[in-house]
Amino acid sequence: MGIYLDSANPDDARRAQELGFVEGITTNPQIIAQTGRPGLDLLSELVEIFDGHVFYQLTGSTVEARTDEAWRAYQIRPDKVIIQVPTTTDNLGIVSRLVPAGIECAMTAVHSPTQVFMAAQVRASFVVPYVSRMAGQLPDAQAVLRQMVGILSNSQTRVLAASLETSDQVLSTILAGVEYLTMPLDLILALGEHPLSRQAIDDFARYAAS
Repeated sequence: MGIYLDSANPDDARRAQELGFVEGITTNPQIIAQTGRPGLDLLSELVEIFDGHVFYQLTGSTVEARTDEAWRAYQIRPDKVIIQVPTTTDNLGIVSRLVPAGIECAMTAVHSPTQVFMAAQVRASFVVPYVSRMAGQLPDAQAVLRQMVGILSNSQTRVLAASLETSDQVLSTILAGVEYLTMPLDLILALGEHPLSRQAIDDFARYAAS
């Protein structure tokens, strides 16, 4: 099991590092664009801030450009960088060449169990379904997640759920059998809180003061 931070904000990365239980950082082109900084430049900073893995998604327009981009990102910190590759047949081919060369990869934007099966064939470390998008586009997203988990039950490839927006989505994803989740910092912070827990703490404090 593991929790990952879904952010390209260096301040979020520092806070996640302070928490101590966040395993890694996932980024994507959208959240990188929100920083106004070049992706590889930002990646260089994030791997210095955070002790765990940092995921970087390829954006090149051709197979050759994406392959070159993967190597440039990987060489920034080979021990920390995981390359994210959107799931298409051509991109599966890229991953089939990167993994034997020692580059850890994740297949993103998976929407079907068959895509997950193919990702396992190329030995991707993770498949990354976008839960909120799936919920809005598929009749039973939770059932699809369960199928993905089942297909990978005897595989080294793991499901890392992304695009999580609420604690209810987190819970339903966990109940579908997904053990790795990435989410924004505010959601990570909220999951450890409950009003009744705070009430109990206040009660204990009153007893201690009496």
